[in-house]
Amino acid sequence: MENKITPAQHTEMPDLEVLFDLADLFKVFGDSTRIRIMFTISDTEMSVLSIAEALNMEQSTISHQLRVLRQNKLVRVRREGKQIYYSLDDDHVKKIIEMGLDHVLE
Repeated sequence: MENKITPAQHTEMPDLEVLFDLADLFKVFGDSTRIRIMFTISDTEMSVLSIAEALNMEQSTISHQLRVLRQNKLVRVRREGKQIYYSLDDDHVKKIIEMGLDHVLE
């Protein structure tokens, strides 16, 4: 029989504020448009126009959702002249998406 370790046994319970921050993070992942955006830029940086074209959505919608993702440190911005490019903030974000997808596909 496999001996499973629960999160409570593995580490101490984080502070309440940290748990609230974690819940807020997962709320951001609760929007399918934001998930689609993050999936689209998971392997490359893209402009708002490129993301909008790839997802067949309005630029204003993409811009609004990118703002939310930036505020939550899930995407980063690189400016080149007047052009702005978006990519996932780090590998942790990509891993969260991949793990969620693996779980859904199980």
